[in-house]
Amino acid sequence: MSESNHIEVWNRCLQIIKSNVPDAVFQKWFLPVKPISLVDSSLTIEVPSDAHMHHLEEMPLVDILGKTLKRVIGDKVNLFYNIQFVNSTVAYPHQMLEVAGNPPIAFPRNEREPINPFVIPGIQKLTINPNLNPKYSFENFIEGPCNRLARSAGERVASTPGNNPFCPLFIHSGSGLGKTHLSQAIGLRVKQLHPEKIVLYVSAHTFKTQYQNATVGNKIPDFLHFYEQIDVLILDDVQYFSGKSGTQNAFFHIFNYLQQAGKQLILTSDVAPGNLKDMETRLIQRFKWGLTAELLTPDFDTRVKIIKAKSANEGIVLGDEIVNYLASKVTGSVRELEGTILTLLAHSTFNRENITLDLAKKVTQQIVNVDSSEISLERIRNTVCDYFKISPETIVSKTRKREIVQARQITMYLVRNLTKTSLASIGSQMGGKDHATVLHACSTVSDLIDTDRNIRRYVADLERQLKGGK
Repeated sequence: MSESNHIEVWNRCLQIIKSNVPDAVFQKWFLPVKPISLVDSSLTIEVPSDAHMHHLEEMPLVDILGKTLKRVIGDKVNLFYNIQFVNSTVAYPHQMLEVAGNPPIAFPRNEREPINPFVIPGIQKLTINPNLNPKYSFENFIEGPCNRLARSAGERVASTPGNNPFCPLFIHSGSGLGKTHLSQAIGLRVKQLHPEKIVLYVSAHTFKTQYQNATVGNKIPDFLHFYEQIDVLILDDVQYFSGKSGTQNAFFHIFNYLQQAGKQLILTSDVAPGNLKDMETRLIQRFKWGLTAELLTPDFDTRVKIIKAKSANEGIVLGDEIVNYLASKVTGSVRELEGTILTLLAHSTFNRENITLDLAKKVTQQIVNVDSSEISLERIRNTVCDYFKISPETIVSKTRKREIVQARQITMYLVRNLTKTSLASIGSQMGGKDHATVLHACSTVSDLIDTDRNIRRYVADLERQLKGGK
């Protein structure tokens, strides 16, 4: 290439770059750059300052710049910077695009590491503890229909962090259903498969506190720079950003940077993105970019697996009769199951008695009574089954017998009206029905309440039983 077409070449580069970066980024970082010369495959550009050059050399801008230059000029392109000071110009070579066979020439850089908000102020070295608990592994995460989608996506993310369609991976569920466990399992697997990756698990509350401290200390650039170094960021309970506009704005910029840099984000919340309150629309939209996966309340078979696994980890061997009893009575969350097993172990150890069915019933009664205020899908389903004298297996079966269909529809109606369970979740736990079937069932029961005194009495009796436990 001759020296005369450097302006044309750079303009071609700008056209490509403009279509691949936000307009604000293009205006601030690329438009001020001036092409100086092009000799063979060596392009020299002029930038306004040393800081401007360093920013162009950071991901993701350096990746965009490098790929564009190679596309326009060729694979063996060289890039040199002229930095325009007040009375002089200093030239530096670009650090990433040397001619093949030539060693890179280092240019002066700011060697100060960003402040790590996870260590005491003043410690500058960026050594990051990922904050992962080894017990929260995939091996200890019991799979079932309630979590299969989220777990499968998590394993995919862990194997190829940042290089998959699930960025962000947004996991949501009620309390105690495994969000923290699954998100940390992903981090642990990444560290196992990709030890060079920087992984960080942080709660939204901790992130918010760090941001507030950075604001008071006038260290927002250090705060942002720290999070821009993370390869896999796991942010737990993002609903705690609600109403915190400053924290949301900071995370918005971090999210954008990591996304553009090909990094991985894993987010958890107690509600789906669209149900987050007092959250900026632009942030909610980004939460929906990847995969949203819900963790549901475990079904009976999954609860059996959880009880056996957790009891084995605690060194307890439970008979099938006890396991099945616990699985049928403790129907809320995984955390409740764990608490029940630990309570059984405590009774057995401190009172020096064997774990019998009677002891299991005694302990379970205490656990269930404590949490009886919570009306769950499982509790409603069991109450309806007891009321109509049918089995839980029958009510979720494919039978079209009139009395079974009626009980199934009443269950869906009560769950829709007494809980915050989504239509998709109701359908999934009621025999794999779709949301349209759930809506039809709720509409049918609602109409029958107005026209059929028996249905009206059934629903009133069931609501009384369910709310009477509150």
